[in-house]
Amino acid sequence: MKKIDPKELTPNVIELIGHQWMLVTPGRINHFNTMTASWGGVGFLWNKPVVHVYVRPERYTFEFMEAYDTFTLSFLAPGHRKALNICGSQSGRDTDKVTDAGLHPATTEAGNVYFEEAGIVLECRTLYADFLKSDHFLEPGTYEKWYGPQIGGLHKMYVAEIVNAYENYEL
Repeated sequence: MKKIDPKELTPNVIELIGHQWMLVTPGRINHFNTMTASWGGVGFLWNKPVVHVYVRPERYTFEFMEAYDTFTLSFLAPGHRKALNICGSQSGRDTDKVTDAGLHPATTEAGNVYFEEAGIVLECRTLYADFLKSDHFLEPGTYEKWYGPQIGGLHKMYVAEIVNAYENYEL
């Protein structure tokens, strides 16, 4: 992995997040969890490059997001859709989904976990977090479509500074 300035990221992040997906991974190598996510974004806030990611409280990863103030976003190289499906459909509470997915965890210099199969890794530090609120939805039908007892709890939004960005030129 080669460290780069976050401003040097060249892929279309809307395509990466929304269609190719990412792994959100908080914790340390001896105790971490990862989950597939396709909701989030990258931008600039408070004079910092930031990401925003969303995690439902029912997810095992939520416990790790609450316990740690850092996490990584790993964008896997093409050909790893099966691994992303496994990490998005199995719970780390019940199974070793990283092994099941054939992924190989590694750590950044700061000790945050990413995956060797990643083409891009963003190392992030949480700056702000809060739950979405049902009465704050402005577009009719959005809350009903995505939330409720039959679907799951409201996501918690995490806004985090991108403290390091890496590209794997070997993939």
